[in-house]
Amino acid sequence: MRSPSGIGVIDKSVMIMDALEAGPATLAQLVECTGLARPTVHRLASALVHHRFLARDVRGRYVIGSRMEELASAAGDDQLVSAAGPILLKLRDVTGESSQIFRRQGDARVCVASAERPIGLRDSIPVGTQLSMKAGSAAQVLLAWEDHERLVEGLQGARFTPTVLAGVRRRGWGESLGEREPGVASVSAPVRGPSGRVIAAVSISGPIERLSRQPGRKFAPAVVGAAHQLTELVRANPETELR
Repeated sequence: MRSPSGIGVIDKSVMIMDALEAGPATLAQLVECTGLARPTVHRLASALVHHRFLARDVRGRYVIGSRMEELASAAGDDQLVSAAGPILLKLRDVTGESSQIFRRQGDARVCVASAERPIGLRDSIPVGTQLSMKAGSAAQVLLAWEDHERLVEGLQGARFTPTVLAGVRRRGWGESLGEREPGVASVSAPVRGPSGRVIAAVSISGPIERLSRQPGRKFAPAVVGAAHQLTELVRANPETELR
């Protein structure tokens, strides 16, 4: 058992999360494992569920929540970005359009790497830009393979529909026309970690006049190919997902 930090509420919360490393547990099992009072475990576990550090499974047991996965993914950003650089540059040169990588962070998606079209009209998305999870092909891709609860939540107020996300899952890529910004089209494909979970989206974006009204038909093979390349690099270096 690790030594306490002296901050009681944090130490007790960590004890609860440590207890769940072995798998799902009921409230009674958490009380037995941690030695904490039942009201204390219930209060802390409820707060951790609220912040998505814990969740409840179909049997009502406590399990590690999705926020832990998001933080683990964010910890691997530097490695992902390093691997992505040459792939984004090649994708930009092949398609002639700006290319980006997005990660989901809570209710937003964040551009963690980009290669902008050097000349002419372009869709400029600097690294660090936060965009909505309610519009755009990258948002579609980052949401399409989520669990049912987060899928339903993500669709509330979205500019795409369940049918659109079903198409993303079937094809393995998404496209958008003016969803995020009038006149802008995009195509995105998923990057997967060693476990198969979607950890990022590779995208190209630019004016509809160049990408056409069916950008996926024209550019999906190149975008999917870039996403597959990055997935293979991530799987060869599991720390990108798990650190």
